Amino acid sequence: MTWGCDTDADDAAAQLKTFCEAGGNLVDTADVYCEGESELVVGSLLDRLVPRAELLIATKAGLRPGTNRRRDNSRWHLLHALDTSLGRLGIEYVDLWQVHGYDLATPQEETLAALDHAVSSGRARYIGLSNYTGWQIAHAATWQAAWPGRTPLASAQMEYSLLERGIEREVQPACCALGLGVLPWSPLGRGVLTGKYRSGVPGDSRAASPHFERFVEPYLDHRCAGIVEAVATAAEGLGVSPLAVALAWVRDRPGVAAPVLGARTAGQLVDALDSEDVDLPDEIRAALDDVSAPPMGYPERQT
Repeated sequence: MTWGCDTDADDAAAQLKTFCEAGGNLVDTADVYCEGESELVVGSLLDRLVPRAELLIATKAGLRPGTNRRRDNSRWHLLHALDTSLGRLGIEYVDLWQVHGYDLATPQEETLAALDHAVSSGRARYIGLSNYTGWQIAHAATWQAAWPGRTPLASAQMEYSLLERGIEREVQPACCALGLGVLPWSPLGRGVLTGKYRSGVPGDSRAASPHFERFVEPYLDHRCAGIVEAVATAAEGLGVSPLAVALAWVRDRPGVAAPVLGARTAGQLVDALDSEDVDLPDEIRAALDDVSAPPMGYPERQT
């Protein structure tokens, strides 16, 4: 998300090289990230740094920031956005194409038909959704499964971390029941779960960036501070970083396919990749579940 604005091409190249050498292969971007610069940076690194065939490229479409229609999932807009994304990326197809959010003004059938066309025309291999509610995901997945030849939904990319567990009410159960992999974005609570904000806002952090300060600010409250302290306590007991604890927790949640990391530097990415070897003991996992539990009631929880 920061590639092309807070992360320049050289830093992005260092991240991608580090990621691929560690065995990673999924790179997720979107047409609106840094006003298209993110896709341009990704495209500039393909083949020059890493063979395109070794990567799974995911991007998104459907948002129109700065216009009177913030979300536009019409067939025209989606397919036009996809062609523009392919041009910026310099590739013939994306491995995963995702709708960036639900559009109340466009019939879902029209949106899904556009996704089908993207696959049948060879411009996308798989399709997914992002930032949808549980019923919206269930409706879309069921619609696609109801008729032979429609492309099944592969994934749902949703914000999910110890600081934001709202998808556990409806989205996560729907994805598990319908066979969609969950791709958590901001699994580190927009960076807050690393513990970097425990004593204030560092000058080089996203919360100090004019591009992302409003993005981080909602998680700098008293409730989140308590969860961060619990993560820090667990990390100290295990001899690992708070980042590793937070990532290990979300990585092992039901239905999660792969947390989507938004590292700003290669050093941050290395720290995140080191968490792969961390296994949380049951008692620590239970304690983190308890301190961060989202409110549940009828009808999600019934006895």
